[in-house]
Amino acid sequence: MKIHLTSVYVDDQANALRFYTEVLGFVKKTDVPVGEYRWLTVVSPDQPDGVELLLEPDAHPAAKAFKEALVSDGIPLTQFAVDDIDAEYKRLKQLGVVFTQEPAEMGAVITAVFDDTCGNLIQIAQPK
Repeated sequence: MKIHLTSVYVDDQANALRFYTEVLGFVKKTDVPVGEYRWLTVVSPDQPDGVELLLEPDAHPAAKAFKEALVSDGIPLTQFAVDDIDAEYKRLKQLGVVFTQEPAEMGAVITAVFDDTCGNLIQIAQPK
């Protein structure tokens, strides 16, 4: 068994696609209309056949409440791995990304947390 797909709940799929591709550097993999929304996934450019990230609408009331509770408590929804957290932090800051936690050592990793502009906090991590 392996992970094939995971989701982030987003408040605006078009904005999410722009942020996750143009700012974070993922590439669009799938974009299929599904009623009022889209089955919209992105992947790492280094692993085009790897795990897909579904930019899933947060239309369900439970999704919105879940996101709001996590953000209110400062908890990231998910984590992305980076090779050089200092370089990635500087690159994203230059692009206007708002960080709620600067790079900090957390045991065996260095982490930072940012706002994805779609209602989520996202953590990036680099092993020490």
